[in-house]
Amino acid sequence: MTNTLAGLVVQEQSGFFWVETSNGHVYTCRLRGRLLEEAQSTDIAAIGDRVQITAVDATTGTIESVEPRTSVLSRAQRTEGNRGAGAAEREQIIIANADQALFVFAAAQPTPSLRMLDRFLVIGEKSGIDNLIIVVNKVDLEDAAPTVARFDLYRELGYEVLHTSALRNEGIDALRELLKDRISVFTGPSGVGKSSLLNKVQPGLARSVRSVSQTRHEGLHTTRDSELVKLETGGYLADTPGIRTLNIWDVEPEELDAYFREIAPLVADCRFADCSHRNEPGCAVLAALASGKINNSRYQSYCSLREELEAALDAMY
Repeated sequence: MTNTLAGLVVQEQSGFFWVETSNGHVYTCRLRGRLLEEAQSTDIAAIGDRVQITAVDATTGTIESVEPRTSVLSRAQRTEGNRGAGAAEREQIIIANADQALFVFAAAQPTPSLRMLDRFLVIGEKSGIDNLIIVVNKVDLEDAAPTVARFDLYRELGYEVLHTSALRNEGIDALRELLKDRISVFTGPSGVGKSSLLNKVQPGLARSVRSVSQTRHEGLHTTRDSELVKLETGGYLADTPGIRTLNIWDVEPEELDAYFREIAPLVADCRFADCSHRNEPGCAVLAALASGKINNSRYQSYCSLREELEAALDAMY
């Protein structure tokens, strides 16, 4: 008699999946043959997926099915051109079913790129992840105050903004509570202090995350591996290699406005149904920009991303 179990994919590498069951036991699994056939155009199983497995023995099993996902954080995997800059060939799922994504930026040293943050937020909105949280670290620095104020815009848009300082232990308890019992993506540019924050949350946590990344060889044609790191307080932290170079997946240029919270409600008021919000007469978005209801920096991010999506679409034909 086969032993069918429910579990969570906590690691994947080179076609193998480590599935943790409710009692904490981990099985090393492969996909059932019919699932392998479906995996040519997208990742059928990824970290965060809830799956049903058949246990072969005490340590190995076969993934029989994957439950429907509540959220999918993906990127367009590019397989041609310089550093993968060619046409996107397939969807690469970074993590499924994440409860939240925390985007970490420094208040200073380095100066935060709000353009990068806007890219992260668009991808987060597209993914269907319920909670998108902005972590502003290094708020203790003398030159931080003016930059910290720039993030107030995002709080006004409805995003949670958490101020932290690993040096002063500011915001650490709140961060730990946010991560508790949830599956979380935790990412941001280099040099923003992610490791210091993680070690404050849980001693040695940054090393646990880094030990996974250091074993990887992130080449254009190599197989990606990913892992969920278990937290002592409950929950998991997603180690997501390469997330900082995300290419937006499955968003048409004319759909982009739906992922900007301040732009989306205005689209229906534009004179033209296919308005690009750049130079058309009767554009409600341009009117809101002129009146100051839409922040110019956010609008420029929209225009930049739209041009990027249009260029990618042109390259396909």
